[in-house]
Amino acid sequence: MASQLLESVRQEIRLRQYSVRTEHSYLYWIRFYIRFHRLAHPAQLGDEEVRAFLSWLASERRVAANTQKVALNALNFLYRNVLEKPLGNLGFEMAHTGRYLPTVLTAEEVAKIFTLLQGIYSLIFPLLYGTGMRISECLRLRLQDLDYQRRTITIHDGKGKKDRMTLMPSSLSSLIYKQQAIALQQHDFDLSNGVGPSLPMALSRKYPTAWQKPGWMFLFPSTTLCNHPHSGVLCRHHLHQTACRKALKQAVATLPQLHKRVSCHTFRHSFASQLLASDYDIRTVQELLGHSDVRTTQIYTHLLGQHFSGVVSPLDRGLG
Repeated sequence: MASQLLESVRQEIRLRQYSVRTEHSYLYWIRFYIRFHRLAHPAQLGDEEVRAFLSWLASERRVAANTQKVALNALNFLYRNVLEKPLGNLGFEMAHTGRYLPTVLTAEEVAKIFTLLQGIYSLIFPLLYGTGMRISECLRLRLQDLDYQRRTITIHDGKGKKDRMTLMPSSLSSLIYKQQAIALQQHDFDLSNGVGPSLPMALSRKYPTAWQKPGWMFLFPSTTLCNHPHSGVLCRHHLHQTACRKALKQAVATLPQLHKRVSCHTFRHSFASQLLASDYDIRTVQELLGHSDVRTTQIYTHLLGQHFSGVVSPLDRGLG
């Protein structure tokens, strides 16, 4: 019974063209919810059981506020779109996320990390720092997204399913071009074996031969083939984020003097803070990052101390 329900959820998610990551996340929390209520069918449960589950996550599991919200979104999707029994007012106040100041790196710290990266990672992380892309956006880049003449990179289906453009660093253009040649060579080899890059299902149906076009090849292709998660067709996906995180972790571990918590997203934060420190307009930075609300971009002004408006510490004014 549960497997049939989960399959229905999966079909509804794919019908709405949600990402694979969202699909996995929603299915995880729905399974968790069913197990929490001792395998009872969700149709037999309701607002009270959902409220109990969310409260347990907060009080016993002590999950982060955003994690709790993802669980609620999954259950909302289940009841509204699959069971057609929308949840009512749960009388439950979600945990609020406090203001979070992201970690940023200085130019010197970035340079030290870059000297320790090897192979394809010596291009990926400079791209994150030089463009402000998220790691997922960088790895999903296809060859047709690169415009060497205009020095731009087009990012498709970013967060919130938005497209945007960012700049292509001139210092990386030759390295990007070399990586493009490697990707094209891989594409030619795959074509000779009847394999191509993975494509969105709707696109592959509309353009059945699109996988043969070089423009659809990923800039950072995976080293192995896999079956498409929806169609099951053998294809080549892009490099996985896990490999990038592992490479970064190993590089940072060799810098004992660096005590900051560094992740792939740290380079995006550093990109934004460096631009604002160089007096670029905040609206321009907002557009490059793809933020819907300028208030999201303004968080970086706190990192620079710009919100203090030139206030000087009393200690620095002297005690005498």
